Amino acid sequence: MLLEGNKAPDFTLDDQDGNPVSLVDFQGQKVLLWFYPKASTPG
Repeated sequence: MLLEGNKAPDFTLDDQDGNPVSLVDFQGQKVLLWFYPKASTPG
C-alpha cells in the first residue's frame, strides 16, 4: 500500500492515443499522480 510521501513504483500505462508512457519518462520532473476509487465503490 502506498502512503502519502512514498515514492511510486515505476509503471507503464497507455496514453489516450494508445502510446506507452512510463513514470521514468518524467524523471527529474514533478509529477502529480491522481488515484481515485473504482466506480460505484465507497471511498
